[in-house]
Amino acid sequence: MEEKRQITAIQTAAIIVSTIIGVGVLPLPLFAVRAGDSAAPLVTLLGMLLAICGLALIAWLGMRFPNQSIIQYSEAIIGKIPAWLGSLLIIVFFAVLTSLAAREFGEVVVTSVLKRTPVEVTVIVMLLLAAISTRKNITTFAYLHHFYFPLLLFPGILIVFLSLKNADVINLQPAFTTGSPGIWAGVLTIAALFQGSFILTMVIPAMRRPERAMIASMGGLALAGGLYVAIVAAAVSVFGAEEIKKLLWPTLELAKATSLPANVLERLDAAFLAVWVTAVFTTLLSSHFLTVRATAHLFRMDDHKLFSFFLLPVVFVMAMLPQNIVQMYDIIEIVGRFGLSITILYPGLLLLISIFRKKRGDVS
Repeated sequence: MEEKRQITAIQTAAIIVSTIIGVGVLPLPLFAVRAGDSAAPLVTLLGMLLAICGLALIAWLGMRFPNQSIIQYSEAIIGKIPAWLGSLLIIVFFAVLTSLAAREFGEVVVTSVLKRTPVEVTVIVMLLLAAISTRKNITTFAYLHHFYFPLLLFPGILIVFLSLKNADVINLQPAFTTGSPGIWAGVLTIAALFQGSFILTMVIPAMRRPERAMIASMGGLALAGGLYVAIVAAAVSVFGAEEIKKLLWPTLELAKATSLPANVLERLDAAFLAVWVTAVFTTLLSSHFLTVRATAHLFRMDDHKLFSFFLLPVVFVMAMLPQNIVQMYDIIEIVGRFGLSITILYPGLLLLISIFRKKRGDVS
């Protein structure tokens, strides 16, 4: 068995951060502004708080069943058939999430950098890279995330900090929304960007100290969520809400408008895209790893390597289904909101039933 407890709490937090910071960071300010206009940072904060609630449920469940993933302990809680249906929904959802993230990556690359390259090529290359990496065990998976963690977090913080010289605080007023009808839909959309943190259900059984899962996961989500709020606040303060509504990828435009001191680099978009590609890889790595790992657990197999490439053609075909960027983002919003029932409501239901039935895993 490869389930050796080698993953530390710091590595767990790094996995959460590098999974969350990914392809969705580019349209993030646009989603928030559509919902709350100048109150977009507040909408992002509310979305983060909702995601924290969902992750807390997952961590609590994992601490009650420290030796099993959600695929395994759900059977003990609600029975084999309902658990099998719930597990199948999890697998299908994260396979779709992987495909949409890969397609969004492909669209950004062929629009901004490789304009003559077919989108299919960029998508399949990134999916192959993720599939090859998911063939490793969970300890190597944790090392990959831990290695890339500082390369993702600190450049994001740097861009936000440097962009403040172009900020105008008046663009952030009013900071509180008066009750826009679309604000709660926007909160759900923002919360959906944090759903990659569901990878925690696969990480806890390999943690050295599973009882620290709550602290590690909350710390990781707070870091990623804080960066998301800062990015939205910086974008709104620099461009204004109405201008952001005209931009497809406001965070990329923010990087273009930011320069290093003394004009060492007049635009940071090229450097930002290089970091962003790494962020997309770590996000796809987690979502595809969760998909294949969950599939292996569903069929009671110890080794998930078989499914790494077996599921790849299905994911690629799903990635190519959206006809254009507009339809792709419409699908992303719908799928993301629906997915909250899988990543928040389903774990919450399992937790309640496990408490009432006094179900608890072996803590040895």
